[in-house]
Amino acid sequence: MTGGAGFIGSHLVDHLLAMGKEVVVLDNFSTGRKEYLEGSLAQVVNIDLTSDVSTLLPHFKGVDTVFHLAANADVRFGWEHPERDVEQNVVVTSRIAEAASMAGVSDFVFSSTGSVYGEAVIVPTPEDVPIPVQTSLYAASKISAESFLAAYATAGKFKATIFRFVSVLGPRYSHGHVFDFVKQLKANPKALHILGDGKQRKSYMHVDDCIAALLEIRGDTSYGVYNLGAPTYCMVDDSAGWIVDELGLDPIITHAGGERGWIGDNPFILLDVSRAKDRGWETKKSIEQSVRDTVRWISENTWIL
Repeated sequence: MTGGAGFIGSHLVDHLLAMGKEVVVLDNFSTGRKEYLEGSLAQVVNIDLTSDVSTLLPHFKGVDTVFHLAANADVRFGWEHPERDVEQNVVVTSRIAEAASMAGVSDFVFSSTGSVYGEAVIVPTPEDVPIPVQTSLYAASKISAESFLAAYATAGKFKATIFRFVSVLGPRYSHGHVFDFVKQLKANPKALHILGDGKQRKSYMHVDDCIAALLEIRGDTSYGVYNLGAPTYCMVDDSAGWIVDELGLDPIITHAGGERGWIGDNPFILLDVSRAKDRGWETKKSIEQSVRDTVRWISENTWIL
């Protein structure tokens, strides 16, 4: 597993180990947390995934399944470091795919993003819509990585399963609006500033529901794409309300204005998850539960701030 020390990856490590699997984690800990793997029985390798394929290959020998979760996921500040998305999302995926292919890996699972749908015309958005103009470097890099994996799968190198997520919430979450809002409020409980107008409509998903899909869903063909997310959405203002309520605060809330929080911020995200549901999967936790669960975890683990 690449990115196994991250938010989603570390949860997946825990579940795989509980199932009796042997797990090798490849992570450079640039954003991953050693605390998340403390006491874990996984074999952890601190490695730069931009290394050449010959350096990566030994770690893929004897592996049945690759979960490729490592990525630069900083959508908001992508334009400050545009090379990161190419190097860490496209180049790394290409090298991981080649190492997996050379090692005879049979099953390749990739974490993509619902952001590849850009400002979707069809909402809820299904997997088979024509891919539109990309609105962020992050999304552009993810759809590029998907294309590489599709080529490998079509060539019979391995079976590839692509999951396009909405934003994921829950324990160990350390990046995104809930984290930012809690951090703001811990610094100043009397004020909360929201980027955009607060009316942006977003879908989210609890990490437990995400992990269930990663473990359970596989298609019947060599290449499959599945949307993952709650079948509904909330406004950013709704989420802010749950956060301040969970913290027991009553701050003055201000807005920067505009329908977008930043360049590349899509004001309405809602995915059609019918294909995943046809495989027996569905979310068990609501968006509100996911937000509140995240706030409680951050409050109990303030070191993450």
